[in-house]
Amino acid sequence: MDGGSGGLGSGDNAPTTEALFVALGAGVTALSHPLLYVKLLIQVGHEPMPPTLGTNVLGRKVLYLPSFFTYAKYIVQVDGKIGLFRGLSPRLMSNALSTVTRGSMKKVFPPDEIEQVSNKDDMKTSLKKVVKETSYEMMMQCVSRMLAHPLHVISMRCMVQFVGREAKYSGVLSSIGKIFKEEGLLGFFVGLIPHLLGDVVFLWGCNLLAHFINAYLVDDSFSQALAFRSYTKFVMGIAVSMLTYPFLLVGDLMAVNNCGLQAGLPPYSPVFKSWIHCWKYLSVQGQLFRGSSCFSAGCHQDHALPWSNLNHLKNTVSTWPPWVRPDHLGTPARRLQPNNNQMCSSPAGFQFHICHVSVQMWG
Repeated sequence: MDGGSGGLGSGDNAPTTEALFVALGAGVTALSHPLLYVKLLIQVGHEPMPPTLGTNVLGRKVLYLPSFFTYAKYIVQVDGKIGLFRGLSPRLMSNALSTVTRGSMKKVFPPDEIEQVSNKDDMKTSLKKVVKETSYEMMMQCVSRMLAHPLHVISMRCMVQFVGREAKYSGVLSSIGKIFKEEGLLGFFVGLIPHLLGDVVFLWGCNLLAHFINAYLVDDSFSQALAFRSYTKFVMGIAVSMLTYPFLLVGDLMAVNNCGLQAGLPPYSPVFKSWIHCWKYLSVQGQLFRGSSCFSAGCHQDHALPWSNLNHLKNTVSTWPPWVRPDHLGTPARRLQPNNNQMCSSPAGFQFHICHVSVQMWG
């Protein structure tokens, strides 16, 4: 890319533009951090608050799990408002490093100019250009992911310390020393492979689907064709991200697994031999989408409660009406098994929240 193009990483304004991207990225990261923090705690199975009894729109009795705001309020009660930003520093550094890396790679390996081709007659040529563009994006994403992943691991471990109230990872430099001493160099890259696979599947799936839709389903004679094509990739990104969520979940769980923190050890989690072992375990348990966002009044989560929550539920079971009291909460070996129609939702009926698991209603 020449100096006159005005793109990121080119011309006299490159440093200013890159700094702007880093600053904007830091702002978005800081604002979204509490949401991702709550999501991670649910991913590792930490549910400190009991579910509440209610009914859904069909009149069926369900146990409502806390909404994001309820969970965030609980964190504030325990750690104060600053507690919502636990692990933010290494995450900011990770995102900044990723942005700078991508900008530097564009300088060293400038992308070729890729023209927009949508006509069906030019499909073969157009597909080649999409493949070339996606390959370039994949190269940048993989390199930036590998360089920033050690900071991502530190951020994950700083956040899950909330579960066991530990203080093992208190700063970036001290965390680097602890990980290197206890796990060696490979300790900085646990969970990297599923993250990379998720990135690759997302890029190829999103770009190819958007390309075929724009080329075959959107007619050039359509007055809003240009506007429609501009949103296709965004919509495909949302759809494909839902399919690649298990890669993100497995990568995050492996980042904290067996690292000396309570959240990465039984009863919250088995000690996994590899990310494939983790994937198979979650698949068998029906938990590959654990912690994913629910965009409706309820979400179907067909898996058992973590053992760590049974005692908590046992302490509150006396407050439940007789027709919903389970008779086998006392034995962890007999885990609660959900049925195929269970629902979980926010106590206030809030439509966008994080949900993890629901309990079968007896009677």
